[in-house]
Amino acid sequence: MRRLLLTFVLSMITSVAMAAASAPAHPTLIVLAYHDVRDDVGTLADRDPDATSTDHLISHFDWLKANGYHVVSLQDVLDAEQGVRPLPKDAVLLTFDDGLESFYTRVYPLLRAYDYPAVAALVGSWIDLPAGKKMAYNSGDCTRECFLTWDQVRQMQQSGLVEYASHTWGLHEGIQGNPQGNSMPAAVTLRNDPKAGYESEEAYTARIRADLRHSADEIAEHTGTRPRAIVWPYGAYTRVATKVAAEEGMPVSMSLGDTLPTLQAGRTIPRLLVSGNITANRLGWLLRHQSRIDPVRAVQVDLDYVYDPDPAQQERNLSALLDRIKRLHPSQVWLQAYADPTGSGVAESVYFPNRHLPMRADLFSRVAWQLRTRAGVRVYAWLPVLAFRFPDARDLPALGVGDGDVFRLAPWDPRVQQMIGDVYEDLARHADEAGLLFSDDAILRDSDNLGPWANKSPAEKTAALVDFTHALTERVKRWRPQVRTVRNIFARPILDPRGEAWFAQSLPAFLSGYDMTAVMAMPQLDKQPDTDSWYRALIARVAATPDALEHTLFELATYDWQTRQPVPDQVLIDRTRLLQAAGARHIGYYPDDFIKDHPKREAIRPSISISDYPYPEK
Repeated sequence: MRRLLLTFVLSMITSVAMAAASAPAHPTLIVLAYHDVRDDVGTLADRDPDATSTDHLISHFDWLKANGYHVVSLQDVLDAEQGVRPLPKDAVLLTFDDGLESFYTRVYPLLRAYDYPAVAALVGSWIDLPAGKKMAYNSGDCTRECFLTWDQVRQMQQSGLVEYASHTWGLHEGIQGNPQGNSMPAAVTLRNDPKAGYESEEAYTARIRADLRHSADEIAEHTGTRPRAIVWPYGAYTRVATKVAAEEGMPVSMSLGDTLPTLQAGRTIPRLLVSGNITANRLGWLLRHQSRIDPVRAVQVDLDYVYDPDPAQQERNLSALLDRIKRLHPSQVWLQAYADPTGSGVAESVYFPNRHLPMRADLFSRVAWQLRTRAGVRVYAWLPVLAFRFPDARDLPALGVGDGDVFRLAPWDPRVQQMIGDVYEDLARHADEAGLLFSDDAILRDSDNLGPWANKSPAEKTAALVDFTHALTERVKRWRPQVRTVRNIFARPILDPRGEAWFAQSLPAFLSGYDMTAVMAMPQLDKQPDTDSWYRALIARVAATPDALEHTLFELATYDWQTRQPVPDQVLIDRTRLLQAAGARHIGYYPDDFIKDHPKREAIRPSISISDYPYPEK
């Protein structure tokens, strides 16, 4: 279980691939998250991927001091947040998770030698582990001796260098998160009972509150001071949980992530996970490149291909998908969360529990978690924006359907806003998606029933739809605060300046409104010839907008909807090479037919994989 959940942590850390590069003004703050420190950590592989060798930790401290970084305390950070005193330039906060015994034997002597303050996050149930009992920890077994004693905790507190945070009392574990039995982080998961189903939000909130109160009470009992910070296990948290933590006296919230913190009271602080026993030079490179944007390789998958009424066949389908994605090794999978077996583009049922639509199967959570933990990819939930048909609300106003248009509800209607928002929040409540892909149904035509939006200009209509998706994102962020966003855009509004009036889509508006814009580089959709010149014109128009290529993904079609035939593998490969040669950084394709192996796995792998060639970096 520990190894499975560790994969979740590592996949979350790759969120830098979608970071918006919005670094705060100086003074900056970097928060480092360390775990175990041992003398025998392997240089190329180790049983604990988060462990750091003692000599490497010493070199990290030396590098920070030699390069003008200033190690600060949690109180310094709070003073800066409250405007009492600014942080020094290049401030670093050191944190050490899990309350391991090595913090006392190896880290604490170094803190004293360098006069560096640090935050230590304690897991109460691990410190309280009964003598002789074993627990799994990073591919090994731990007994009571693996962790700090309360006497050691008190001794280090007296130095004035160490402040203790709660790492929860007993939430640093997995609990069953879906009917298939997947073990997911306890602090962010609605527990699923095979007989009783999912716990309610009220029960979840009460469970979180009881644990955090127990943790804070215990730390106060042994140290005389209640913790001011909660450090979330695996870096995963919900806004529901952070509200509870603040009410229990822990207003400072810390997660994991490669973005720079914003010094704002109430904002959860992301921390850079120090893993792989990295050298001081590598650490220095990471500190100086936290705002980088790594190339994205995305594969869009129809969950309809996985679903089967026969559970055994469904598991075989899932295994085929996992094996293929693991071999392809893209960075992201954009996974269909709604059922669309007829290809209408309208969500009449979905693959997760929700308030308003029939559930074809409780499948999204299962597939997304397996992809994350077994294939090592980040999973984005792909949902329509307006194309929903609610069986119990047939009177909702629609935009009207012209020739070739998909059925869409009217976004200006409050009931539509509420019901679609409920569906998005229910997805986030039951599944741990890393991001959202807003589908291509979010368009407005002049012929639509636009109601109060009828007199808006094209730019105002575009902005209104962007705001609508932002409201949906906020509903999701209640449960998944770190969610990233991608929005599909047709090629025509990019190639033709008049296109915004026909679609209510605009590349500049999308670039500022979402973490990534996915251009449907599919001439078939506009009944245009599939020629090199068409792709060159498209990428040239994107490149004409400053920094657009950093935040634009070009999504190719693997199926020709005009000829109703698969696109040949070599054509797809040639298109990928053309786009990359013209400057495209982010590439994806749709659909991936893992059942029929189209595109051919070994043919497309060099174009879509993020694996290092020919050898991984050492």
